Parts: sequence; structure tokens; C-alpha cells
Amino acid sequence: MAQKPEAGCGAAIFDDDGRLLLIQRLTEPESGAWGLPGGKIDFGEPARETARREIAEELGIDIEVGKIACVSEIINGGDGRHWVSPIFFARLASGEPRLMEPEKHGGFGWFSLDDLPGHLTTPTLTLLKALPTASGPSRGV
Repeated sequence: MAQKPEAGCGAAIFDDDGRLLLIQRLTEPESGAWGLPGGKIDFGEPARETARREIAEELGIDIEVGKIACVSEIINGGDGRHWVSPIFFARLASGEPRLMEPEKHGGFGWFSLDDLPGHLTTPTLTLLKALPTASGPSRGV
């Protein structure tokens, strides 16, 4: 059987103070790292809908999805797979984040771009490189 890339997506959710919402992964790829919420795109499901669904499942919040911030790839991040993921800018539309899947996530938090956790996922690093400036990026929402 031929291996093929898989599709995931994530959301860069910023609050009014410019802090980024990150979640700590407990599963591969990149177990233990802090990253953007999101997940695997199901066949026939638009990526924007996946972002909304996955983030509701992970954090119990509703988001408004904006434009694409960047596209990230993880090639063997510990699971032997190749993931291609659009990352969308998003904003919190309703709810307060809470840990909905403690078996998959070790925690979450809002982080200033100049005070991020030390171990970040590849999509998070890709997003940070794509931002025009650390102090005033266009958030596209």
C-alpha cells in the first residue's frame, strides 16, 4: 500500500490582548509539545468546518474562522505520517475554553507571543514565521 499525505487543519486564535491560544498535545505527532488547536480533516468536510468542529470538541468553544494564515507540514513528527495542514486565523465567538479531551491534551492557555512555551509544534512554528510582526500581525478575522 502506498503511503499518502494526510490532511489536518488548525486555528490561530488570538484574544483582544494579542495572546495566542495553545493546547498541549499528549499524542503523536509531536506529543508533549504546545500547539494550535485543530485536527484531522474528514473526507468531504471543508477545512474551515473541520477547524470549527475540532476546536469545539477539544476546547468547548465556538470560533469564527477567518482567512488562511499559512500552510504547515509535519513529516514524521513521531507517528511516521505526513500531514499537510492549512492554519486559519480565528477568533473566539462564544464560550470559555476548557479541557474537553484530557486523554489527548495536557492543558491549554493564552500566551503572549513574547512568552511562549519552550516546546512548540511544527504548525505553531510555521505560523510564527508567517506573522508579519510579533507586535501587530494582521489577524485576518
